Amino acid sequence: MPDFSLGLAIVLLLVLGAEFVNGWTDAPNAIATVVSTRCLSPFQAVCMASMLNLAGVLSGTAVAETIGKDIIDASAVDLLTVGGAMVGIILWSTLAVGGAFQPASRMLWLPA
Repeated sequence: MPDFSLGLAIVLLLVLGAEFVNGWTDAPNAIATVVSTRCLSPFQAVCMASMLNLAGVLSGTAVAETIGKDIIDASAVDLLTVGGAMVGIILWSTLAVGGAFQPASRMLWLPA
C-alpha cells in the first residue's frame, strides 16, 4: 500500500473541491432546459440528474484509460500535476460563476 502523505491529502481535498465546483456549475445547466420547458418538475429533474450522474460514475473508466494510454504520458503525471489541474478548475469555474468573465459555453446564451 502506498504511503499516505500530506501532499496526497492536499490533492485529494483539491479534487473534492473541483468536483464540488463542477457540480455547482454543471448541475444547473443539466436541468434548466427540462424545467424551463416544463417537461419535468424541478424535483423530477434533480432526481433524474442525480441518477444519471451516479450511472456515469459507475459506468467505467474507459475515458480515463484512453487519456492515460493514448493522449498523455502517464509517467509525467504526479501529485503536483494533478493538484495544479485541480486549482485551475476551481479558479476558472469560481471566476466564471462570479461573473469575472464569460466562458465560451455561456457565450451561446447571450443575446445578440
